[in-house]
Amino acid sequence: MRRRRAAVAAGFCASFLLGSVLNVLFAPGSEPPRPGQSPGPSPAPGPGRRGGRGELARQIRARYEEVQRYSRGGPGPGAGRPERRRLMDLAPGGPGLQRPRPPRARPLPDGAPGWPPAPGPGSPGPGPRLGCAALRNVSGAQYLGSGYTKAVYRVRLPGGAAVALKAVDFSGHDLGSCVREFGARRGCYRLAAHKLLKEMVLLERLRHPNVLQLYGYCYQDSEDIPDTLTTITELGAPVEMIQLLQTSWEDRFRICLSLGRLLHHLAHSPLGSVTLLDFRPRQFVLVDGELKVTDLDDARVEETPCTGNADCILEFPARNFTLPCSAQGWCEAMNEKRNLYNAYRFFFTYLLPHSAPPSLRPLLDSIVNATEYQRLPDSTIPQEDYRCWPSYHHGGCLLSVFSLAEAVDICENHAQCQAFVVTNQTTWTGRQLVFFKTGWSHVVPDPSKTAYVRASG
Repeated sequence: MRRRRAAVAAGFCASFLLGSVLNVLFAPGSEPPRPGQSPGPSPAPGPGRRGGRGELARQIRARYEEVQRYSRGGPGPGAGRPERRRLMDLAPGGPGLQRPRPPRARPLPDGAPGWPPAPGPGSPGPGPRLGCAALRNVSGAQYLGSGYTKAVYRVRLPGGAAVALKAVDFSGHDLGSCVREFGARRGCYRLAAHKLLKEMVLLERLRHPNVLQLYGYCYQDSEDIPDTLTTITELGAPVEMIQLLQTSWEDRFRICLSLGRLLHHLAHSPLGSVTLLDFRPRQFVLVDGELKVTDLDDARVEETPCTGNADCILEFPARNFTLPCSAQGWCEAMNEKRNLYNAYRFFFTYLLPHSAPPSLRPLLDSIVNATEYQRLPDSTIPQEDYRCWPSYHHGGCLLSVFSLAEAVDICENHAQCQAFVVTNQTTWTGRQLVFFKTGWSHVVPDPSKTAYVRASG
C-alpha cells in the first residue's frame, strides 16, 4: 500500500511539473514552475512613466529592423521565405491588438514586413521542421535555467528525442524592467521576443557544426498575449570549466579545436564578420564533445564605424587594443579581434596549457604568447612591484600558481598588472611562485627566472 501511494504521488508530481512547464511556455504570466503563484495584473501605463509608449515603439522598431537586416543578409544557408505573424506587425492598431486566435502560418507577399523563416525542407534536423504539433505530447519536462531574457527547458518528444525549448522568461529582468518602465505588458513582450527572434534567425543563417541546431519553433496564443514564441533547438550540456579541467587533455584540445573552427566561421559567415558580445562559457554548450554556441541574441554583425583610429579602441578589463580605421569608415577586423581575444581569455588560457603533453608545451607556449604575452627567458624584472592579497612577499605581489595559464589569468584580473616573472621556487604543494609587476621598463638577466610581458596591441 505504501509503495502504491508513493507511485501515485510520483505520477501526480510528474504530471504537475509537465503541465506547469507547458503553461510557462504557452501562457505568459507564469514563471518557471512555481505552483500556485499568480502573476497579477499588468500595471496600467501612467503619464509619469519615463519614455512613454512612443519610446517603447521606437525600441521595438529598432529590434524589428535588426532582425530584418539579418534575414536579408545574403543567400546564406537556410534562407527561406518569411511567415506573417501578428507579433511582428508593428502597424498602430494592427492585428497584434485584436482578440487572440489560434496561430496559423500565412506566407508573406514579397517585400512585406515580418519574420521568422517558414517551416519546410532544409531544416537542420532530420525530416521537416518541428512545429507546435511536436510539443503537444512531450514528456520529462525539466526547467534548466534562465538568463536576462530567456528561460530554457528540456523535454522529450513523442519519438524519444530530447530537445531544448527557449521562451521569453516572464519573471526575468528584461521583461520585468520594461513593464516597470512602460506599463505595457504586450509591448514589452514583443520587445523581448524580438531578441528570441534575432537568435532564431542567426541560428538559421549561421548554420555550422559548432552552432547549435535550430529544429523549429511554435507560436501559441495565450490568455493575454497573442503569438508567444517558443524555439526548439538541439540539446547540449552546459560548459563547466572546473569539470573540463578534470577531463583529459585530448578532450580539452578537441573543445579548443571546435572553438577555433567556430571563430573562423564567424569571421567569414554569410552575413559578414559576426562578433559575440557575450563570450562567457555559459553562452556555449557541449554536444557529444563538440563545443557549440547557443546564445546569439547578443551577437553583432556590423563592424564599428569610425572617423579615425581613436574610434577603434577595443577595451577589455585589463587590456586595450587600437585597430586601424579603414578608408571606408569601419574599424578593421574589430569583430574578429574581439572574438579571438575573448576565446583566449575564457577558453584557451585554461584548457590548452594545463597537463599538456611535454612534447607540445613549446608549441602551446607560442600560441599563448602570440595571443597576449611575450616570453623573455632567463630574465627578471627587479622593480615595478605592487601589493596584492594574499601575497608571499610583503613588499610585492608574489603568488603561487598551478600553471602558466593561471598566472596569465591572475594578471588579466589585476588592473595594474603588465607583466609577471615565473621563478624556480615552489610551495610545499608543488605550486610555482610568480611575481606580478606593474611594468617592464627594466629587465635584467636571471637564469633562474622567466619573464612574461604584455605584447603590444
